[in-house]
Amino acid sequence: MLKVEGIESGYDMMQVLWGAGIEVKRNMITTILGPNGAGKTTLLKTIMGIVPPWKGRVTYANEDITGLAPHLKVAKGITMVLEGRHLFPNMTVGDNLRIGAYTGRAMKRAGHSLALVYSLFPILQERAGQKTGTLSGGEQQMVAIARALMANPDLILMDEPSQGIAPRLMTEVFRAIAKLKEQGLTILLVEQNVYASLEISDYAYVLEKGKIILEGPVEKIKNSAEIKRTYLGL
Repeated sequence: MLKVEGIESGYDMMQVLWGAGIEVKRNMITTILGPNGAGKTTLLKTIMGIVPPWKGRVTYANEDITGLAPHLKVAKGITMVLEGRHLFPNMTVGDNLRIGAYTGRAMKRAGHSLALVYSLFPILQERAGQKTGTLSGGEQQMVAIARALMANPDLILMDEPSQGIAPRLMTEVFRAIAKLKEQGLTILLVEQNVYASLEISDYAYVLEKGKIILEGPVEKIKNSAEIKRTYLGL
């Protein structure tokens, strides 16, 4: 579904990614692991076109989308849940969600998408008329994921969905992500909570210093001595 080949990118003169390559298969949850500063967020932003690639190629559904602007990638069925949520705090939950359905393909399915969102996050239906800035961190993260779903995507890139939220709500967020796969969506996940992300994922990559150093089915990654020592503390 998504193939990233030999990607190099960074910020100004600082190179972050050095020939990174991954493949995301349809209706699977693929996770990218790595320490802080490894380039995980940069990789997602480069795929999305927020950070322009210096070299390499991004292919989606057999089409080269390397140079496409982010809004054109959204129109093709890719969306991203950014780290830090980037919501409109003075707007209601309902209005934040409606903003997500701005493309032609999204508008046609807005009613279906909203029903899906409320089935995954019932609390958001209760909070629909409440200003988003008054919600807890976990509830705001739910709004961020829900807004991405309103774009009617086939592929969702998620950057640190558990960041800054309470353990109880974190469990709920990961449960919802797993349910998205049941709905036929494909997910590329970056997450510091290694154990939680591996529990719901099918395939994993390990990124270190801008390069992929390990990949495989989740069971293989879980059983890797390096992963156990470095990330799981075992």
